[in-house]
Amino acid sequence: MNLLSGLEKFGLKAEDNMNLFEDEKRETVTENGTKTEAAPQESSFLLDKAIRCVVCDKVFKTKMVNSRVKRLEPDLDLRPRYEHIDTLKYNTKSCPYCGYTAVSRYFEHLSSMQIRLLNEQVCANFKGSDDVEPKLLSYDEAIERYKLALFCSIVKKAKASEKAYTCLNLAWLLRGKYETLDPNDASLAEERKECREQEEAFYAQAFEGLTKAVASENYPICGMDECTLDYLLATMAYHFKKYDVASKCIARIQQSAAASKKMKDRAYDLKEKIVNEIKKSKQ
Repeated sequence: MNLLSGLEKFGLKAEDNMNLFEDEKRETVTENGTKTEAAPQESSFLLDKAIRCVVCDKVFKTKMVNSRVKRLEPDLDLRPRYEHIDTLKYNTKSCPYCGYTAVSRYFEHLSSMQIRLLNEQVCANFKGSDDVEPKLLSYDEAIERYKLALFCSIVKKAKASEKAYTCLNLAWLLRGKYETLDPNDASLAEERKECREQEEAFYAQAFEGLTKAVASENYPICGMDECTLDYLLATMAYHFKKYDVASKCIARIQQSAAASKKMKDRAYDLKEKIVNEIKKSKQ
């Protein structure tokens, strides 16, 4: 059956074998003449959204990631990974007029006192450019926005969890940038080294902040339940060779009735890594 029959009167010919939901595929021709499917461009996963700044009340456009992205297996510490795009680059909102910037989940939630602090210490000194949102964000541009978000979180006296989460995302973003730098290019050696050093510094701040948040804030923290945050802290403690802290976090997950099987499996795998590292240190 041709579902589009009747369009002939408009001069259009719709074949009866047309697939309504066929994915668009782009083909490229290689040197030997064979055709291969081209990878989707990063821009194909983005859309513009107009939002209103809660500080200066002006409307600006920001990039949002659409639902077409395919999720991949995350890093050990749950850093999200997606096919063809690093979504972390687009996880901040930054007003080009007044400079107020925050990780997306925290952008809209401000008290009157926080708005006053931001107006006095950020907006009054901010040198904006225009309201044109770039088509794509480079890693350096995204890192700048996260650093501005961190500065704003300090100014507005945000909770430890917000500052820690911003640091964590910065560390993850720097890791993503590091992975794009060619290890065989000698001219990039210094940049790769700086990436690693900054990642480590922000990661340490994130670990400290999340540890404080657990002791002083109610769940969910940064959108995470207790088991997820325990696992994240365990992986971070493992990274810093604080195996006693990591082991306590893992024990809480294994004893929790709320933890999913997948989370308990992750915790078990991490426990094995910790045991192996402890054995190595004793040899």
